[in-house]
Amino acid sequence: MPIGGASQEAWFRAVNHLARATPWLHTPARLFAQDGIVLFAALLLLSWWWARRSGDPRRVAAALWAPAGALVALGANQLLVAAFAEPRPFTVVPDALVLVSRSTDASFPSDHAVMAGAVAMGLALAHGRHALTWTGAGLAVLMAATRVYVGAHFPLDVVAGLLVGAAIALASYRLVRPVAVRLVEAVARTPVRVLVRG
Repeated sequence: MPIGGASQEAWFRAVNHLARATPWLHTPARLFAQDGIVLFAALLLLSWWWARRSGDPRRVAAALWAPAGALVALGANQLLVAAFAEPRPFTVVPDALVLVSRSTDASFPSDHAVMAGAVAMGLALAHGRHALTWTGAGLAVLMAATRVYVGAHFPLDVVAGLLVGAAIALASYRLVRPVAVRLVEAVARTPVRVLVRG
């Protein structure tokens, strides 16, 4: 039984029924669910590029921490995954349509959603209400939705993943921010200042 009980199974079945009825969405959903991480990496690179052009050490520090924050969130999530040990949907719903390879690890919270939530928060910390932030948030929600659509997760897995990723990215940056900003300011006075100042 998934975390959240029968309601989670019912919601998963509803999304899975939608997937069966929309075969034209299978390929783009599968590609994004599996390889969408490349888009998040591109957003992080753009975030650094725009932050360094601003000349604001706080924005640069936040942009540089964003990928590290995502890695911290993924590492911490492994403890949650092991603690909850929730079975994957296709083991609970044997007749489910599954569009990706059947992972053997536990399902809650979703690693992909944790990554997406952490990156979205990292963009928000670096750029506030910038178009890049909204793009990251939209892609994070899309990643969460497609992970359910392809049969890899229950809905609660991805909702929790987004929240866990965002919370850990925010908390970790608040811890390192003073040191990170000072490091950026120090690098700005060296020959490799191009890394932190446009």
